[in-house]
Amino acid sequence: MLLGIILILVVVILIPVGFYNALVGRKNQVQNVFASIEALLKKRYDLIPNLIATVKTYMQHEKSTLTEITELRAKATSSQISDDEKVDLNNKISKALGGIMVAVENYPDLKANQNFLQLQASLNEVEEQISAARRAYNAAVTDYNNAIEMFPTNIMASMMNYQRKNVFEITEGERKNVNVGDLFKKG
Repeated sequence: MLLGIILILVVVILIPVGFYNALVGRKNQVQNVFASIEALLKKRYDLIPNLIATVKTYMQHEKSTLTEITELRAKATSSQISDDEKVDLNNKISKALGGIMVAVENYPDLKANQNFLQLQASLNEVEEQISAARRAYNAAVTDYNNAIEMFPTNIMASMMNYQRKNVFEITEGERKNVNVGDLFKKG
């Protein structure tokens, strides 16, 4: 009889302690995974402007060359310049185009393309990490929400004042493909 009472007391004490520990563990897991997401978002926020600045710097050289060619062409087709000026402008255009063609022939993968590919790969890598972290967070939140809503742990969760947490949901704007070209127009 005494053994039965002791066994009942142990069960009455251990079950709530087990529920309590399980709930605290789930809450801490949610917080831990969310902290991982925050770290990845910080990485994204730091990475994107730095990579774009790097690409813009290199592309600025190419942009200025192409702008120069466009301006020279516009001047060369103008009816208000002399023949000598046209020849001079066309020589400059030929030289600029020749430089570009040599670069394209000798270096098919121009550095700007490599920088862009690096930017794209880095963005993809960070976005994949964020996506994985969101999945882990959503799984942790689902476990937590189940624990605080299902009997009998819901009784302990109510006493601990634990509230339901929201999962990460993709907004309509995030479902659209990112136009990386628009990133170069900003800032």
